[in-house]
Amino acid sequence: MGTKGKSIIGIDLSELLTLLNKAFSDEWLAYYQYWIGSKIVKGPMKEAIIAELIQHSSDELRHSEMLTTRIIQLGGTPPIRPEDWYKLTNCGYDAPEDPFVRPVLEQNIKGEQCAISTYQNMLDITRDKDPITYNMVVQILQDEVEHEEDLQSLLEDLEVIMTTGAK
Repeated sequence: MGTKGKSIIGIDLSELLTLLNKAFSDEWLAYYQYWIGSKIVKGPMKEAIIAELIQHSSDELRHSEMLTTRIIQLGGTPPIRPEDWYKLTNCGYDAPEDPFVRPVLEQNIKGEQCAISTYQNMLDITRDKDPITYNMVVQILQDEVEHEEDLQSLLEDLEVIMTTGAK
């Protein structure tokens, strides 16, 4: 990153890189959680849920690319070993051991809620201190809020189907 670009950052660079690397780790784990869930999910509304999980996995991968770009711009290095993602993650990884649609949706809703909290915290930290990172985080947060809403809507639809017995 250029000298002037670094000079506009009003927070500790090391702290910022740590936050970005943790978010990067979250995004890769979220990508995989969505991707593997889309391959193994079973039950009613399976096709609609698969489509949503695939879309979300693509979004999470795009988020990791955005974070990688920013980390490198700031002179950092994103985590290069997947095992490091587990050490750095804010939100963890919930293996979809029960592939039924409800637990898969619930696990991913939990992950999105954690991501929303993580990015809200990053907004608070970067507001008026790093406009480039702040704007990137706003974009990612918008997606995460939409993901939570999408998944909760699918879960609500599933509940209707399960309680009414409709197929």
